[in-house]
Amino acid sequence: MTAHVTDEDTAADTAATAAGGAARAASTATTAAIPVTVAPVPVTAVAPPAPVPVTAVAPPAGTPTAGPGAPPTRVRPGRRRGWAGTLRRWRPTPWPALRATAEQTFRATLLTAFRPTLLTVATAGAAAGVAVGPSGPTTAAPAHAAGAGSTGTKTGAGTKTETKTKTGAGTKTKTKTKTKTGAETAAENRTARTAPLPPGPATAPWRPRFPQGRGLEAVSLLYLLVQLTLVVPHLAHVLGWDETVYVSQVDPRTPAAFFSAPRSRGISVLVSPVLAVTDSVLALRIALALLSTAALYAAYRVWRPLLGPVTTALAALVFSGLWIAQISGPEAMPNLWVALGAVAATGLFLRAPREPNARWWLATCLAGVALMRVPDAAWLGLPLLATAGCVRSHRRTLPYLLGGLAVGATQWTVEAYSRFGGVPQRLHVSGATEGGMHPHLNFYNAWRSLNGPELCRPCSGPVHHPELTLWWLALPLLALAALAVALRERRTGSPADRTLVPLAVAVCLSVPYLFLLSYSAPRFLLPAYALLALPVGGLLTRAARPRPALAVTVGCLVALQLVAQYPVLHRMTAQVASLDQRYRVAADDLNALGLRAPCLLVGSHAQPVGYDAGCASAATKGNNRNITPSSVLRRAERMPTAVLTTDARRPPHYARDWTRHPLPGTDGWTAWLAPAPGTSR
Repeated sequence: MTAHVTDEDTAADTAATAAGGAARAASTATTAAIPVTVAPVPVTAVAPPAPVPVTAVAPPAGTPTAGPGAPPTRVRPGRRRGWAGTLRRWRPTPWPALRATAEQTFRATLLTAFRPTLLTVATAGAAAGVAVGPSGPTTAAPAHAAGAGSTGTKTGAGTKTETKTKTGAGTKTKTKTKTKTGAETAAENRTARTAPLPPGPATAPWRPRFPQGRGLEAVSLLYLLVQLTLVVPHLAHVLGWDETVYVSQVDPRTPAAFFSAPRSRGISVLVSPVLAVTDSVLALRIALALLSTAALYAAYRVWRPLLGPVTTALAALVFSGLWIAQISGPEAMPNLWVALGAVAATGLFLRAPREPNARWWLATCLAGVALMRVPDAAWLGLPLLATAGCVRSHRRTLPYLLGGLAVGATQWTVEAYSRFGGVPQRLHVSGATEGGMHPHLNFYNAWRSLNGPELCRPCSGPVHHPELTLWWLALPLLALAALAVALRERRTGSPADRTLVPLAVAVCLSVPYLFLLSYSAPRFLLPAYALLALPVGGLLTRAARPRPALAVTVGCLVALQLVAQYPVLHRMTAQVASLDQRYRVAADDLNALGLRAPCLLVGSHAQPVGYDAGCASAATKGNNRNITPSSVLRRAERMPTAVLTTDARRPPHYARDWTRHPLPGTDGWTAWLAPAPGTSR
């Protein structure tokens, strides 16, 4: 069948082509109004049209041949090598994609300031092939959409080559080359019919992008602010008992105190750079506050891809809001660092199957935890090793787990053989120092020491503020609720390991302190608190997200918990500062009595007082027993020696003939000073 086209149709098509896209709608209406006669005709073979000769079109006058503004070089398809192939493979970035990249790169402030300029550039780029309409960016329709049987080719210098083929009673081929100016080309593009671009980043409406997920940074800064304003001013002059043991190992100005079997030297390594520069306690406190803040951010930052920014920030807020976490930040104690290392190691363990680099960081965190406390590192590695052995996707982490633990425990193992005769012997001595590691329910002692004192041994005092311990009683219930929700969502295909693994690690880290010891301290359960904050934070976020009223309730409860920790923090910092100040006063009194370095101090509080006085410390009984009475007498013949007693107690039998000196300002402490070396006894 052959369609007969009238002369009026040809004239209308010619007029529409000359007038541009604006007149094509009228041409289409005219063509639709003309009756078209269709008659059956015999089908005859039509010879294909002769190939159109390709002729080079010279660019307009004044167009540069090289440099900026020069037309793109046409390269033959067959040449793929050299500079010609490079030019052929190069494609300029489309303007919509360039605009989307700029919006994603610049911050909201820069986008707001330079938005008019960006829109001007984007509009100028759109004039070259993209028109902006009411419904978003659109692209010009191809030339063959203007009329049946027509094709158009457009070059960069305003040159247009159009070929029309019409079939009527015969075959007609028409080739036309036309050179247009830039103004005519822009006018034609503005009036051409447009079609929407496919959906994608380039078609998204412009919106300013504001930084999101900064909750964890805000929590970290708040944690630092609390330490510097509420903790450091009270502890800025004197170190505590256990702190003096760790610090004296690397302080070049004082003799090293007795280092018992349960301790590890990680915290001594941590503070050694500060002590190599200064002996200021204030500088040490500030440095530890900064380091603990950075560690808090880094540990919970690992969980942001797993739980999201809101849940991660809430978990960090719940943990850092505890008074024991705040007072432990500027202290030279290992428990907080074990807690943050456990949080980071658990998160990296969950990310290791999808991120190979996380395995190396996992080994590093485990080595750091083992350097801080080897027993805690063993309890931390137990659930991780069990999970890696049972879950196929985690089996590649086994060498990293074992390697990290081995590297971190190397120093502890070497010391075990050099000082105690082996690892079993050190573990035996460590258990004896702790009062015997045997099955023992220690929940009551842990609850009684929740709000102080810092060391409950023995736990015989009253419970301080029992109404402020409700959160501790509710913590197991919240953990069980998070476990139930995770198991229920597991049936629907949601991953449950992000809840199960931190719960398992928290339980394992709390086993020795809740089932094996007979005394307690609030800092012992810091690793468990840090890990339980993650599933509890996820539970609270999941419950509050779809319900605004419940979200307000959860926010009020969290705020109430944070505010309730302040009275405990205030009382404990005052109590610790008072005890540490007593150590300082006793050390000054001993220096006034002539006990100066090199000297020896023996007694129950000999370690902290001896560190402040610049003397070596020793004990003839108790958990830190490291010297015999005969050794004390021999050393008293060579250096100034004194025995320190509390509560007006009588001195030991070997010091009954020594001079008694009450120490004012220490609540009844007494120093028994040995005769000066070289004098008759």
